[in-house]
Amino acid sequence: MVTELCSEDDVSNLVHAFYARVRQDEVLGPIFDAHVDEWEHHLAKLVDFWSSILRRTGRFAGAPMPKHAVLPGLTAELFQRWLALFRETAAAQPNRAMGEQACAMAERIAQSLWMGYQMNRDPDAIPTALSHD
Repeated sequence: MVTELCSEDDVSNLVHAFYARVRQDEVLGPIFDAHVDEWEHHLAKLVDFWSSILRRTGRFAGAPMPKHAVLPGLTAELFQRWLALFRETAAAQPNRAMGEQACAMAERIAQSLWMGYQMNRDPDAIPTALSHD
């Protein structure tokens, strides 16, 4: 018998708690607010995304890389700030196993988006990895 890592409610609670913090963050909040037109729609897509990762539901259909690659002025520090907020939010979730797995996946996602962002911005340069805090 396979036990599930988390419930759909666990995923939804994590996503909503995290992006509530992002929106309140003095640095990340204005960036997200400038590029997200409809938060309820965006949050629903993010729940689908994380449900696909953490529960293997396959609900998410999309390509995050092109949407992030066109954003102006992203830096390693912004990705690190996003990751720090994610880690804090995930650690506060009652489902510790899900929080740990979500953090591991968030690290990979942030690293991938940062590398892709750099390659899109300057294809001839060697991209740098995010440092581990």
